[in-house]
Amino acid sequence: MEILKGIGEFIQNQVLGMKWLNALIGNLLNSLGLDVTRRVGGSVQFFMYDVVKITVLLCFLIFMISYIQSFFPPERSKKIMGKLKGVWANIIGALLGTVTPFCSCSSIPLFIGFTNASLPLGVTFSFLISSPMVDLGSLVLLMSIFGWKIAIVYVIVGLIVAVVGGTIIEKLHLENQVEEFIRKASAVDIEIDELTVKERLTYAKNQVVETFKKVFPYILIGVGIGAVIHNWIPEEWIEMVLGSNNPFGVVLATFLGVPMYADIFGTIPVAEALLSKGAQLGTVLAFMMAVTTLSLPSMIMLRKAVKPKLLGTFIAICVVGIIIVGYGFNVFQYLFI
Repeated sequence: MEILKGIGEFIQNQVLGMKWLNALIGNLLNSLGLDVTRRVGGSVQFFMYDVVKITVLLCFLIFMISYIQSFFPPERSKKIMGKLKGVWANIIGALLGTVTPFCSCSSIPLFIGFTNASLPLGVTFSFLISSPMVDLGSLVLLMSIFGWKIAIVYVIVGLIVAVVGGTIIEKLHLENQVEEFIRKASAVDIEIDELTVKERLTYAKNQVVETFKKVFPYILIGVGIGAVIHNWIPEEWIEMVLGSNNPFGVVLATFLGVPMYADIFGTIPVAEALLSKGAQLGTVLAFMMAVTTLSLPSMIMLRKAVKPKLLGTFIAICVVGIIIVGYGFNVFQYLFI
C-alpha cells in the first residue's frame, strides 16, 4: 500500500502538479536576482509556473479528448440519446457532455442541434449542464491541484447536478418554451463516415490549435488574477469573505461567478490561489462551477434558443444545485480533510 501511495503522490505532485517545474522556475528567478519569497518575485513565479503547467496540460488534454470526441460526432450522439428514455437518457446526455467542448458557449450550438433533432428537452439540458462543468479535462486539472479524491467526487456530483437538472426540466414539460424557429426547423440526418486513425489524429491536432487560440487569453487572465490573490491580498480578507466564518460564502461565490466568462483552464489558477489563502473548498468549487456553467455570454446565446421562463428555470436549477454542492463540499472538507 505504501508503494501505491507513493506512486499516487508522485503522479499528483510531479506529473500532474509539475512541482519540479515550480522549483526550477524559482531557482531560475533567484539566479536572476529576483527573490521569490517576496511579493513581486512570488507573483512572477506563480504566473510563469501556472501558465506553463496549464498550457502543457491543456494541449495534452485537448488532443486526447478530441481524439475520443471524434468517435462521437453530433449525428452519432443524437442516435445514441434518441434510443433511450427516462433517466437513462439523461445519464447518457450528461456523460456525452464530458467528451464535448470545454466551455458553455461551445456547447450551446450542439444543444440547439440536439433540440432541433427532437431529442427530449431534459436530455439536452443534462448535456448542456455537464459539458462545461465536468469535462474530462476538469478531472485531470482538479487532480493536479486538489488530489484524485476531490476531483472524482467533483465530477460525480457535477454529473448528478446535470442528471437531476435535466430530469426536473423534463418533468416541467417546458417544450413550448423553446423558440419556434428551433422547434419547427427540420432535422437533417447525415451519414456518419468512419474516420481513419490519421484523420482522427489530424482532427485532434486541429482542435488543439483552435481551442488553444480561444482559451489562452483566459489562461493569462486567470493566472494573473491568481497571482494577485496569491501574493498581494491578505489571507485574513479571503478567510473573512470566503472562509468558514462566513456562512454565506458559497452563495456569494456562486453569484460572483455567474456574470464571469472563462472555462476550467482559466478558473483553476484563481481557485488554487483562493484555496491557499484560506477559502473553503466547497466555496471555491461553487465559484468554479458558476463561472464555467452560467457565464453571461453563454446565457445570452442560450436566450436566442429558449424563452425567458425556460432560461430562468435552467439558471435557478443550476444555481441551487451549485450552492448545495458547495455546502456539501464544505462539510466534506470539515469531516474528512
